[in-house]
Amino acid sequence: MRLTGESAPRTMSCGSGNFLLVPIPEYPLLDCAPPTRTVKIVVLGASNVGKTALIVRFLTKRFIGDYEANTGALYSRKVTMDGEEVSLQIQDTPCVALQDDPEGLYCQEQINRSIYWADGYVLVFSITDHSSFRTIQPLYQHVRRIHPSGNIPVILVGNKSDLLRARQVPADEGESLAASLGGVYFEASARENHEGVHGAFLHLCQEVIRALGGGNGEKRRGGLHLARPKSPNMQELKRRFRQVLSSKVKSATTL
Repeated sequence: MRLTGESAPRTMSCGSGNFLLVPIPEYPLLDCAPPTRTVKIVVLGASNVGKTALIVRFLTKRFIGDYEANTGALYSRKVTMDGEEVSLQIQDTPCVALQDDPEGLYCQEQINRSIYWADGYVLVFSITDHSSFRTIQPLYQHVRRIHPSGNIPVILVGNKSDLLRARQVPADEGESLAASLGGVYFEASARENHEGVHGAFLHLCQEVIRALGGGNGEKRRGGLHLARPKSPNMQELKRRFRQVLSSKVKSATTL
């Protein structure tokens, strides 16, 4: 069954936030001549695990401590990977949550559409929150129900690795779970380590290209070179960066 977008946006709640549900575009929004390949990635996980922070860190190398309610923004960028132009699209999502019913997992319809749309999956939990870790296995099973056959490129990311004293999930548990899902485990810190976040997303991009028929059976090498931001979402991020910097400057001048 092919999932279709809705004619008008609607809102649903997850925890204390309200989220706008909008259709997910199938193609890049701004490029008149699309690149030869499109890589579509969705980032999934429980609330407060840092999904948006990871995406922003990957795309901009920056960290913003405070975020507005997650509305499931789509970030569309042109990138060059190993000399090939690629349209990289990353779908942020509202939270998923465990619940006491036969399905065991609460997912908004927007998340289901995102899962159907995507080529690769970033499953995120916080190493400081074991309940977010327990969400991962049912979440992966939910992805499998939507994609019952075929290869599913997936990585597992334990975020907030800078908070080691608050750790609730040992690294070996993350590695074991990732192996059972057929993916690779990364521990990362959106706050302090761009390289770790970059390496995780780059690995998944390579796996997606390989799964789509772009690989030659050998590990792809080289870096991922991000083009200058163009999409409305990236412009909004730049605006928020300026606001953060401006507030810091004002605070410094009042001391």
